Amino acid sequence: MNEVPPLRVWIADDEDLIRRNIRRILAARRDLVIVGESASGSETISSLAGHAVDLLLLDVQMPEGSGFEVVAAISPEKMPAVIFITAFDQHAVRAFEVHALDYLLKPFDEDRLNRSINRAQEQLAAKHDIDAAQQLRALMAERPRRWPDRLAVRSGERFDFVAVASIDWIESADNYVVLHCGPRQHMLTETLTALTARLDPTRFVRVQRSRVVNLAKVVSIYSLIGGRYELQLEGGTRLTSGRLYRDEIGKMLGR
Repeated sequence: MNEVPPLRVWIADDEDLIRRNIRRILAARRDLVIVGESASGSETISSLAGHAVDLLLLDVQMPEGSGFEVVAAISPEKMPAVIFITAFDQHAVRAFEVHALDYLLKPFDEDRLNRSINRAQEQLAAKHDIDAAQQLRALMAERPRRWPDRLAVRSGERFDFVAVASIDWIESADNYVVLHCGPRQHMLTETLTALTARLDPTRFVRVQRSRVVNLAKVVSIYSLIGGRYELQLEGGTRLTSGRLYRDEIGKMLGR
C-alpha cells in the first residue's frame, strides 16, 4: 500500500499571533508539513509562485493585497486548495459557507482548525480540483462589490501592486493590457474587456475599442470632425476617441 505524502501547507495571515498558533497546532500532526508563511497579499502571491503547496490557509484581510486579491492575481484554476481565515461576522460569511472549501472564523480553536484540515484532505483525496476552482470563481463573483484600489502586476518572479489612481489610461495589446502611469508602463495579462469590468465605471471610461481613460486625468477635450474627440491628459498625452464612443464623451461633457 502506497504511503500518502504529507499535505504541504502555507499559512498567510498578517497577525503573528495567529500564525504562531496555527504552527503550534499543526506541529502535532504527522500528515502535513508547513512549507512556509507570509504576512501580506503581495508576499503570498510571490511566495506561492516558487513553492509547491497543496493547501493555503488564507487570511481575507491583509496589507498589500487582500485574500481575494491573491486569488484574482493567481487565478482560481492555479490556486491550491484554500481555507479562508476571516474575522467577519456570521451574516457576512454566508458566501464562504456556500462557495468556499472551508473557512475559519476568528478566533478559532484547535478542534476547529483540525476539522478544516481533515476536510481539505478528504476533498484533495477525492480530486475535486475542478469543483474547487468553480467554488472560488463563484465566491469571487458573489462577494460584495468593491472596486480595487490596486492591481497586481507580475514582474518576473515578483508581483508589484499598481495604484489604480495612478493610471492615466489603459491600452489593449491582444490578450494583454498596458497600464500607462505617467512615465511608467506596466503590462498585465488580461484582456481590456475583463479589466474594464473590474474597474469603477464612474472613473474609467472606454473611449475607443482599444483604449480606456481615467476621467480624473482628463484636463481638456477637443471636438474633431466626424464625431470624434481628442482628449488631453495630465502630462500632455493626447488620445483620439472612436466614433462609436461619442456618447461616452458626451456624458463627460454633461450632454
